[in-house]
Amino acid sequence: MCIYEYKVNRTLIFRPWVPVIVARMTQSHPRISKAVIPAAGLGTRFLPATKATPKEMLPVVDKPAIQYVVEEAVAAGLSDVLMITGRNKRPLEDHFDRNYELESALTRKGDADRLRKVQESSDLATMHYVRQGDPRGLGHAVLCAAPHVGDQPFAVLLGDDLIDPRDPLLARMVEVQEREGGSVVALMEVEPEQIHLYGCAAVEATTDGDVVRVSGLVEKPDPADAPSNLAIIGRYVLDPAVFDILRRTEPGRGGEIQLTDALQLLAEDEKIGGPVHGVVFKGRRYDTGDRSDYLRAIVRLACEREDLGPDFRSWLRSFVTEEM
Repeated sequence: MCIYEYKVNRTLIFRPWVPVIVARMTQSHPRISKAVIPAAGLGTRFLPATKATPKEMLPVVDKPAIQYVVEEAVAAGLSDVLMITGRNKRPLEDHFDRNYELESALTRKGDADRLRKVQESSDLATMHYVRQGDPRGLGHAVLCAAPHVGDQPFAVLLGDDLIDPRDPLLARMVEVQEREGGSVVALMEVEPEQIHLYGCAAVEATTDGDVVRVSGLVEKPDPADAPSNLAIIGRYVLDPAVFDILRRTEPGRGGEIQLTDALQLLAEDEKIGGPVHGVVFKGRRYDTGDRSDYLRAIVRLACEREDLGPDFRSWLRSFVTEEM
């Protein structure tokens, strides 16, 4: 059972979960305005750092990872953001709320630059929060968004994948969904021996070079059984029909309710909720899902910063030369 929690004029109100029924919009492909960000995981791969700090709040250079994700949603035109949280995730809500004491201190110091950075996060989007009482997988986390989303298509962004803002993947996915209807997943080519780490798609070509029709999906297949080397990365634009499927989906791999299993049913029968398409992404993606990739993401982003890059790259060259 999910506990629905939301903000009205920045005041937190708690209500028991109740189903919300919204009439289907008359246009065939309604405009997408809502983003859902699952953030209820325990972050066990980053212990002990995540013992008291949500993994989504770990800094990537000087911003928490979760802020990059919210900024991406807003850049794609999705300013209504629902975060699926769990226990010990209150710092996420605090980060996107006002901190009047800190703002007053910075104002008294005349530190306009840091004041602007502090206020950026609280002014980004309209934030809402749902608490996932039981960690039962990504599919269950997405299902917790049903009362807020209602009968509208929506985007899902996973916090472990940071997409470079110069490569507007989500905006492209929204464009495809609004044109074709149904659902859209983000796909990326990986080495065949790595496909067992991802959901994998069987696809058919379309007239758009970066768009494929998805005919099947499988969660973390053995390389020998994988239908392709196209891995699902953490961006989805989903038809609301996925909620009814998730309500009936039995736990799958890992004993969890898998979103991939629900998408497989949509791909098999487009009468349920329209077709499933994939956007094949060839841009810059920063994987913060494990410690090594998290460190690489920090280095790459720091090197590209105008304010940090020149000095940091110089130091990095010297460090690597000395170590070699």
